[in-house]
Amino acid sequence: METKVTSSLTHVLIFVLFTLFFVVNRQLVAATNINLVSLGAKSDGLTDSSRAFTSAWKIACESRNPSTILVPQGRYLVNKALVFNGRNCKNKAISFVIRGTLVAPADFRVLGNAGTWFSFDDVTGVSIFGGVFDGQGAGLWACKRSGKTCPPGATTIRFSNSMNIVVNGLTSLNSQLYHIDFDGCKEVKAEGVQVSASGASPNTDGIHVQHSTGVTIMNTKIGTGDDCISIGAGISNLWIENIACGPGHGISIGSLGKELNEPGVVNVTIKSCTFVGTKNGVRIKSWGRPSNGFVRHVLFQHLTMVNAQNPIIINQNYCPNERGCPGKVSGVRITDITYQDIHGASRTPIGVKFDCSSKYHCTNIKLNDVHLTYRNKPAGKTCINTVGSIFGSSQPNNCF
Repeated sequence: METKVTSSLTHVLIFVLFTLFFVVNRQLVAATNINLVSLGAKSDGLTDSSRAFTSAWKIACESRNPSTILVPQGRYLVNKALVFNGRNCKNKAISFVIRGTLVAPADFRVLGNAGTWFSFDDVTGVSIFGGVFDGQGAGLWACKRSGKTCPPGATTIRFSNSMNIVVNGLTSLNSQLYHIDFDGCKEVKAEGVQVSASGASPNTDGIHVQHSTGVTIMNTKIGTGDDCISIGAGISNLWIENIACGPGHGISIGSLGKELNEPGVVNVTIKSCTFVGTKNGVRIKSWGRPSNGFVRHVLFQHLTMVNAQNPIIINQNYCPNERGCPGKVSGVRITDITYQDIHGASRTPIGVKFDCSSKYHCTNIKLNDVHLTYRNKPAGKTCINTVGSIFGSSQPNNCF
């Protein structure tokens, strides 16, 4: 009798455990794979899907298991500025797999003062795979060009104070302001990104990085109205490789020195990039005012210039449009900068322009196998307050 009772209890216990496992497993699966459409998003391009994104993020954050937020094919209107905050997130592995297009409101005033359209703050382990982000910024650009009073505009995607970030295969179109911004981040990899905006679109930097370390940007194509990649203060261990830039203002370190107390830029590699019809190729720029900032240990390597206006430039008297120029001496120290295997055509007679601080000269500047032409003849150079060396058969060959 006792044996039969024990056996029955065992079967009951097994049944209860199996039921619990099945229920929990269903919950885990639901939390792991989150389809935005199941949360109310509409792929008609007309219905606001902002709430579905907010709900999906909440579900993912409450799960302790890796979660995927899926955005199926179609056009999804996102009418609000979204903030994905990871401060209280249990999940350290949330992926957005985007197969559709996310569309900002056509009226630029809706997001114009929001700062950022998609903002990721204090997140860890967030990845974005694929997708098109259409910022519909043309209306704001026209407003700014007209001289009217306009809102500043919204950056399309911004990661702040975040780590272990991946952005892969994403396309950003017509952002109102910056397309992608990494600020205060650690260990970031952006690869296979495409950025597209008019060459006349103001302040639409392709990718901006500042106050960050361990950032890699690779295999990316950027055409825009400002810097293809802009590098702000507080950067270390930055790797940029295989970038196609144009139209745009090139790849720029700076502008630096706007503040007296400013962290420096150190250990930057920019290699295997092509600049087509750009305003600049590779540039370092700082304001002419006191600063304790610095730029050091930078390698520009294997670069091709195709009709670039200023292929190589250091400008420590930076003042856009010559308005509000401080007219002082730049305190930013620039040293240990190497230009290696840079070739192609300049759109202007001067291929190399070094205009360094009169108080803190640029030092240990190296030109190694730099060959730039203007109308099939060697391009010229200007080297002001610059100390350096020339290696190989570089042209121009008497810069220092």
